Amino acid sequence: MTDPKANRKALQVLEGQSFASPPMWMMRQAGRYLPEYRATRAQANGFLDLCYTPELATEVTLQPIRRFGFDVSILFSDILVIPDALGQDVRFEEGVGPILEPLDAAGIQTLKPDNVLKHLEPVLETVSRVRDGLPAETTLFGFCGAPWTVATYMIGGRGSPDQAAARQMALTDPDSFQILVDCLVDSSIRYLSAQIDAGADAVQIFDTWAGSLDEEQFRRWCFEPLKRIVSGVRAHHPDAKIVAFPKGVGPLYEEVARDSGVNAVGLDWSVPTGWARDNLQKHCAVQGNLDPQKLIAGGRALDEAVDRILEDLGSGPFIFNLGHGITPNAPVAHVEQLVARVRGFKR
Repeated sequence: MTDPKANRKALQVLEGQSFASPPMWMMRQAGRYLPEYRATRAQANGFLDLCYTPELATEVTLQPIRRFGFDVSILFSDILVIPDALGQDVRFEEGVGPILEPLDAAGIQTLKPDNVLKHLEPVLETVSRVRDGLPAETTLFGFCGAPWTVATYMIGGRGSPDQAAARQMALTDPDSFQILVDCLVDSSIRYLSAQIDAGADAVQIFDTWAGSLDEEQFRRWCFEPLKRIVSGVRAHHPDAKIVAFPKGVGPLYEEVARDSGVNAVGLDWSVPTGWARDNLQKHCAVQGNLDPQKLIAGGRALDEAVDRILEDLGSGPFIFNLGHGITPNAPVAHVEQLVARVRGFKR
């Protein structure tokens, strides 16, 4: 009997293979730049309702696969479903973004980790539905937010340019902050393992705000928790394929690629691709790293950027992606241009 995973190119890249035409997808590919997403979103009673309604979440997850034929489908959800599952008040306001009731040391003690998987059963149902609805050759990614990044929202109550509230707690009350990070590590292990049980081929850990920490704090609050999550997921699934995206960490990417145990690192657009080729691909696959602004620009700027990335990284294990999420103002025609350029690239 043929293995249904045999033709999933992105999964093969995570196992160390290379392809002349690399697999591709885009962060936030199921999103507001698509008219079909906006139409489906209008059926939900708020953003979290969209995440927790399997029929709707499955539909928006599959939309970019139908339209563009990406090699990877990533679960439509949000990194803040874990704080919501832990019992923190989480809401999304149109035009503002996520707003949480900020946690202090006392509030950390009230979190309910035993409730996480029960609360997230609708998301796990979405994973199963998506896997059933995907072409056999399409790799399915699940995901979660990294403990540090999730903690910045839990402590600060919303996104911020410098994550100052969480950085201050980590410095002035590291014991309480450690309790929070430990809770998020354990919750993430169980959540990611359950996503794999439900049908995810691989999982990605998004550490969007890792670049706000210095080297010492990065190792304590980002790198060590990442290693614990990787180890914990593999205790349940020894062959689990895991991607880390520690945005903005510069040369510390090499430590993640070499020592964390992940199968791939996602690169933000500031990472020089030649450096990534020479220093990262010898340790693991890489994914990235087109500047989303070049996708908006389109034309020659987009073509030249795509070619440069493929020339530098395409000879090793590589998944083409953006260096962060696609923005709502990205023209669909430019995404079509991007897909055609990657698919048609020749050395």
